[in-house]
Amino acid sequence: METKKTRIESDLIGSREIPEEALYGVQTLRGIENFPISQFKVCQYPLFIKGLAVTKKGAAIANHQLGLLPDDISKAIIQACDELREGKHHEHFPVDMIQGGAGTTTNMNANEVIANRALEILGHKRGQYEFCSPNDHVNRSQSTNDAYPTAIHLGLYATHLKLVTHLKDLIASLDKKAQEFKSVVKMGRTQLQDAVPMTLGRTFHGFANILTHEIENLNFAAKEFLTVNMGSTAIGTGICSEPGYSEKCVKALSEITGWEIKLADDLVGATSDTSCMVGYSQAMKRVSVKINKICDDLRLLSSGPRCGLGEINLPAMQPGSSIMPGKVNPVIAEVANQVAYKVIGNDVCVTMCGQAAQMELNAMEPVMAQCCFESADLLMNGLDTLRIRCIDGITANEEHCKKQVLNSIGIITALNPIIGYKNSTKIAKEAASTGKGVYELVLEHDILDKEDLDTILKPENMIKPVKFDIKPKRHL
Repeated sequence: METKKTRIESDLIGSREIPEEALYGVQTLRGIENFPISQFKVCQYPLFIKGLAVTKKGAAIANHQLGLLPDDISKAIIQACDELREGKHHEHFPVDMIQGGAGTTTNMNANEVIANRALEILGHKRGQYEFCSPNDHVNRSQSTNDAYPTAIHLGLYATHLKLVTHLKDLIASLDKKAQEFKSVVKMGRTQLQDAVPMTLGRTFHGFANILTHEIENLNFAAKEFLTVNMGSTAIGTGICSEPGYSEKCVKALSEITGWEIKLADDLVGATSDTSCMVGYSQAMKRVSVKINKICDDLRLLSSGPRCGLGEINLPAMQPGSSIMPGKVNPVIAEVANQVAYKVIGNDVCVTMCGQAAQMELNAMEPVMAQCCFESADLLMNGLDTLRIRCIDGITANEEHCKKQVLNSIGIITALNPIIGYKNSTKIAKEAASTGKGVYELVLEHDILDKEDLDTILKPENMIKPVKFDIKPKRHL
């Protein structure tokens, strides 16, 4: 059996063998061993790795401008960071997203990968840190406590920009259905009881509209990610950095990303404050609550198909039972419900962690970041699945909807302003007790002429404010 080549690296705990092919080093190895917690590894979140790369590149630029990094080392570090931004070397980030140490393992993972790649660029071997050190060069003027949250901010802001596009796609699909169903009259319902007529198009327009409002809310919450604490180093005092470093670093971050990034006005306060993740998680929760409502409604509207409401047909995606032939379940709406529940659950975790900050740091940032990245990924996948496999293929049972309206006691509400509440109540009560229709009873009791009744009950007159010049012929 061929023996794999290794190199020896050491830290304050001792020396360890590192696989020769690994760009990471000894501190990453310890993180792999110490935190076998979840299946969520840093390498699964490419935008987070790119956030780390941008952060380290910005620091290298600032340090070079201050004369703290020589030309060759700064250029090598910048090139290594750019490679990470291009999607290279991500497999060398094997550590768990959920970790102790307030993110130190992830920060050192980035420092070691960048240092070892820079060493190769400089013509040295991996692990020859005397020529480019993870700590003295890549992590120069930084602490985990400013570099790690800054990388989270940048990664989550990039994730936010993607999430909004997925949400807009779903809204467009719902708007398209609203237009398609604009002439389909159906019964509206409150408290799951018949209410008054409306159109199916208005239902879908309502779905689109409530989600449209969430774009502004997501944008508002995400804007806080553009405020960073670079230069605060360990606790916000800036120890181990030089005057002007913060400003130069933040300027570099802005130039690299094209975003208007700014420095927090109080670095001590900002270093322990994770409210931007709390706020964005809550914004995603709001989207999830609305997605859940929409999917619940779709399941109800399609229920049956013969013994339920049956007003719409959801696309048939798979057999619905191992024992009941012909059964088809609303599986896409159901999975979107579950995505919503998971995002809401993640928000509980983020909220609890947000209140766990102690003194000058919040050590719970790793799981907060994992929850936020996971929630965004779940939402993007869920929104696309709901749109492509459900919304786009929905059809309406137009005649069934119309029949339900005409047979409903609820249409008496449309007559109420004309014939009065007392007459309307008596007609509704008689319809309920006899099984007769409202239309039939109004004519039977000679309350309105057929022509006037037909005018009032025209579909287009029951779904918007209308002024009638019609009087009842008699009162009961």
